[in-house]
Amino acid sequence: MSYNFSRFSRAIKAGSTIASRNGEALTDDQLRAVVPSIFANEAHESRSARFVCVPTFQVLGGLRAEGFEPFQAVQARSRIEGKAEFTKHMLRLRHRSIRNDAGQAFEIVLVNANDGTSAYQMIPGFFRFVCANGLMTGDTFNEVKVRHSGNAVSDVIEGAYTVLNDAPRVADQVRRFQSITLQDNERAALAEAAHVLRFPAAYAEEAPTAAPIRAAELIRPRRSEDRATDLWTAFNVVQENTIKGGLRGRTVDENGRVRRSTTREVAGIDQNRALNRALWVLAERMGEIKTARAA
Repeated sequence: MSYNFSRFSRAIKAGSTIASRNGEALTDDQLRAVVPSIFANEAHESRSARFVCVPTFQVLGGLRAEGFEPFQAVQARSRIEGKAEFTKHMLRLRHRSIRNDAGQAFEIVLVNANDGTSAYQMIPGFFRFVCANGLMTGDTFNEVKVRHSGNAVSDVIEGAYTVLNDAPRVADQVRRFQSITLQDNERAALAEAAHVLRFPAAYAEEAPTAAPIRAAELIRPRRSEDRATDLWTAFNVVQENTIKGGLRGRTVDENGRVRRSTTREVAGIDQNRALNRALWVLAERMGEIKTARAA
């Protein structure tokens, strides 16, 4: 697949993202054109001498040697001239051999910045190929966070193996989700909780703002294979609808006028991460409740 690098480069100041659409891993040329901060090998000039630069591309090289390849990358906005090459970014890497029979693969999610806006973080995740929505696991699994100080680079390399060790545990949790059947009211409860997370202004005690869609829209499948009633399928439907956007709805303003609306994709790195992790925790708690009732 070919990419228009100049178009992506012009979009960097407003934040940028790139994802594989042909099943092939992203190359360094593709990453450099869209997410240049991955290749920073020194800290931004605003950092003090105590700030230790953690070059993401070096860690990426080490993970590639272990069989992981990048399939998505996102870079945060920066309105400060010259800072786009150092700002926060997120990489999602997958290992072709660490996947299950359903076409789902374990991921390592990297978050880093060399401008002081983020510590170096590695998070275990899971990727579902049916809808191409990557999720990040909740607090049940190990997350590695390394400050930009001291022996940061070696700590990051050691942390990579800590996250790798979680692959079997994440896969086991997915299998448990798949074995749990939800009733309609339980699926609705999962959607309602996600609705609160995604549209908190609609639930404000003072001057609430109408959400663009109803909670029920978040559990509506986008494809026939997502009509199953197990917890894993329900979670993925809610997660995709919450994060990916594109759902159409109607809102009524203070004058009673009906306006059409469409939900936006959650593209911000921090919000995307927070929602993904919160939704995973919701699924975990739902699974725990269901298991306890069945005991």
